[in-house]
Amino acid sequence: MSERRVQTSRSLAILALLAMLLLGGVVGSLATEKVKTGATTKASSPAVPAEPPADASAVALGFRSVVQKTLPAVVNISTTKVVETRRERSPFFMDPFFRDFFGFDWGFDIPRERRERSLGSGVIVSPDGVILTNEHVIRDATEIVVALSDKRELKAEIVGADPKTDIAVLRLKEKAENLPYLKLGDSKSVAVGDIVLAMGNPFGIGQTVTMGIVSATGRGGLNIEDYEDFIQTDAAINPGNSGGPLINLRGEVIGINTAILSRSGGHQGIGFAVPSNMAREIMQQILDKGRVVRGWLGVSIQPVTPAMARALKLAEPSGAIVGDVESGSPAARAGLQTGDVIVAVDDEKIEDSRHLQLTIARAGPGKKVNLKVLREGKSLTIPVTLGELPERAEEASRRPGRGGPLEGVQVDDLTPQLARQLGLPRDTFGVVVTQVQPFSQAAEAGLQRGDVIQEVNREVVTNVATFERAIRRAADGPIMLLVNRGGRTFFIVIEGR
Repeated sequence: MSERRVQTSRSLAILALLAMLLLGGVVGSLATEKVKTGATTKASSPAVPAEPPADASAVALGFRSVVQKTLPAVVNISTTKVVETRRERSPFFMDPFFRDFFGFDWGFDIPRERRERSLGSGVIVSPDGVILTNEHVIRDATEIVVALSDKRELKAEIVGADPKTDIAVLRLKEKAENLPYLKLGDSKSVAVGDIVLAMGNPFGIGQTVTMGIVSATGRGGLNIEDYEDFIQTDAAINPGNSGGPLINLRGEVIGINTAILSRSGGHQGIGFAVPSNMAREIMQQILDKGRVVRGWLGVSIQPVTPAMARALKLAEPSGAIVGDVESGSPAARAGLQTGDVIVAVDDEKIEDSRHLQLTIARAGPGKKVNLKVLREGKSLTIPVTLGELPERAEEASRRPGRGGPLEGVQVDDLTPQLARQLGLPRDTFGVVVTQVQPFSQAAEAGLQRGDVIQEVNREVVTNVATFERAIRRAADGPIMLLVNRGGRTFFIVIEGR
């Protein structure tokens, strides 16, 4: 019995020893694992909490610092204009008895004045109270009140405005102390993907900030303004934001919010701002000269489409094609011709007709420029001294045609009588379009009844016979027509099958 107890005690001792060894192994393993994972032991140095990233506070606060620095210079603009209206004639008082009885036309077209008020936005850009906004915000305004973020309300006057870019310059009538203002940044440095803030007074609810990115730069051809080089953004821009600034994260004004594309009238993610470089040029001219002066070439131009490039055998669809040259203009004196393709101005490559328009306007009157021109496959350099753009707006471009065969089109000889009916000089040559089949490729390309076709693939046509001969020579390739419509000429390209 005692021997059994001894054996049992030995067994228990062995089990205890094995348990201690196993436990020690586990603890050692855990300790080793802690060392591998960077955990500290009693022998290690005390634990040090990880430092937050240097910009963690900035991230936590979002764009607070930028907004606090810039928003005070953003103003609400309230305008008042007087509109004259006439009361409608009352049938009751049209009776001759009442007119004779009262002795005057009481109730007949009595003019009444009505005051209209509207709201917009603007930004102060100098310590002496110069404000940039949109021309359409202050158009026909008789009174302008500017409200600052500190609740001050000050009267302002219009220094000048430029409807062609929708930019207006205001100045505060009274001196204001501690006036906040913002710096105009360099819009050339703006790139797609940059984060931007749009500031203004949407729907008249008060100062509002929205955030987005730059969706595109150099947007044009939208027929919003005469001169378009917009920054496109998805930052929310709504009615009332017009004239407010588009801000980068350095707190600089990189654009003046001016328009949106929307089917509902509200924000749908496509907003446009006039770039700050353009706004600065307009503002400086208005401050210095009281008006905006632009260079003038005196041509009607179109973008070179892929179809035109193929028809003209150009290496790429770039540049601007001359559709018409105005008599007596700088272009006419320099020898530019219809059909010339302007591909560069002073070694600056011209991408399209909008680019050429902006380049010439910016150069200014009196500036001598060298135009690189492609004419019938040859490269020419033509020096031109620019004139001043007349007050009347020149049509800078025309709708490019779309491809398709020349089917469903009927023409007739252009007689002096037809020319007179179309308002053209008697010596106008070509064939007149008498019918264009609806929904045909020619119709979609823009050809219309009454158009006078003067050239086919740069070959002059004087009657139906020469027109048909030129069409046959074109075979199945693209056909480029020089069309005279109301005295102005332009090109239409119709693709072959």
